[in-house]
Amino acid sequence: MHILIYQHEMLIRLSCFFGVLIIITLWEFFAPRRQLSVSRSRRWPSNLGIVVVDSVILRLIMPALAIGIAIIARQNQWGLFNIIHFPYWLAVLLSVIALDFVIYLQHVMFHAVPLFWRIHRMHHTDLDIDVTTGLRFHPIEIILSMIIKIGAVILLGAPAISVLIFEVLLNATSMFNHGNIYLPKFADQIIRYLIVTPDMHRVHHSIIKRETHSNFGFNLSIWDRALMTYIAQPKKGHLGMTIGLEIFRDPKNLRLDKLLLIPFLKEK
Repeated sequence: MHILIYQHEMLIRLSCFFGVLIIITLWEFFAPRRQLSVSRSRRWPSNLGIVVVDSVILRLIMPALAIGIAIIARQNQWGLFNIIHFPYWLAVLLSVIALDFVIYLQHVMFHAVPLFWRIHRMHHTDLDIDVTTGLRFHPIEIILSMIIKIGAVILLGAPAISVLIFEVLLNATSMFNHGNIYLPKFADQIIRYLIVTPDMHRVHHSIIKRETHSNFGFNLSIWDRALMTYIAQPKKGHLGMTIGLEIFRDPKNLRLDKLLLIPFLKEK
């Protein structure tokens, strides 16, 4: 079963990726939350182009990736769930939850540590926030994130299926909660008790620093609430807030080549 998962990983991930991307894109077109300040034609080539760059670099440098490591860990009996035998369904569920918490902590670290922030801030330089912003991460951050995930998978002894579920969820929820989509207030309030909603995550992309350094969750919203990094609404409201960072307001920084250079630029 684990080998089968590994063999079909790419097909599963690509199917889910394009399925969610199309759904959120259509949702943005028919029911947008905010008016965009910069056209899609100016932002999307770079935001989607960075996905291609990230994928190629990751496959070249780390071909095994997290699912392959999960299979190796199982074969060698590494990690908690390979040493202590939980029911399989429970090991899968706990692994998905634990990996989500690891990504929350990683996100906090990438904001708190200056060196990591220089890398991560590229994600925050988008002047609007929509489905493609959820895919916009610097290749160095993608590599560091994969190293962290691999370490967590080995320590947990996470089943391969749980790693696949987690990766698909992480990608899908990132596109969802970055989406420029309208949700009725009552629906948002219900959903955000469990899952990070677009209105909840949009606060994280505010130009106001206190709001930038809040709402770090990608999937489960419990981590922000429990660890007091949660801000319910932006100070200036969702329609009045400014997206991005104060030091990167020039639209020329939206070009793909400029995105790749952002970690190496000094703050003015």
